[in-house]
Amino acid sequence: MAEAVRALAHPDRAAGKAVFFQAVPGGYAEGDRFLGVSVPEARQVVRRHRDATLGTVEALLDDPWHEVRLVAALLLVERYRRARSDDERRTAVDLLVRSGPRLDNWDLVDSVAPYVLGAWLVDHPQDRPVLQRLAASAVVWERRLAVVGSFGLIRAGVVTDTLQLCALLADDPHELVHKACGWMMREVGGRDRARLDAFLEEHAHRLPRVTLRTAVEKHDPEQRRRWLAVPSSHSPRPRPR
Repeated sequence: MAEAVRALAHPDRAAGKAVFFQAVPGGYAEGDRFLGVSVPEARQVVRRHRDATLGTVEALLDDPWHEVRLVAALLLVERYRRARSDDERRTAVDLLVRSGPRLDNWDLVDSVAPYVLGAWLVDHPQDRPVLQRLAASAVVWERRLAVVGSFGLIRAGVVTDTLQLCALLADDPHELVHKACGWMMREVGGRDRARLDAFLEEHAHRLPRVTLRTAVEKHDPEQRRRWLAVPSSHSPRPRPR
């Protein structure tokens, strides 16, 4: 299957994708390799190979090409959706959780986290502590996996876990975690504005500015100005080495 993805390579697009996903020197994904394959093209590969085993998916997650790993992430979603038992779904979730470091950019995380981890946690609340464990990781992709994974819970009307994660990660050093928290907080506000505002009353001063700006995007202008005027005491932790 990796060969099928590589056959779709567009070298003229690859350099631009590397810049966009910060796979250039000094970027957060420095060293990642791109084929220039588009997301619709990747989804076409997934449709042709939707019966791939989890063993195949895991092997694809080790591929050096970004778009091959994207196909693996999308296949994992497909496997979860088509699973016929909780045992099959659990196996897919376990693969996702142990694969966090291999989902090494935001698009890879975001394409799978809500639809596998989040979906599982809606029906299995006893497993929700995995979010806290991932959020405590030194690996930024695992921390983002926790935050974006909680989107599945938000869509089911469960917002407590997301807000706990955002409080825990308020001093995170990485912009991709800041942006993920802001995005999820905005989604919380779309379902329970009172809960979001209560959270902001306690934590707005601790949040990175990008998190706060994103969280209040759907507030009316006067409310946005009020929150954005809160003095910031945000002090990020040093980046893990």
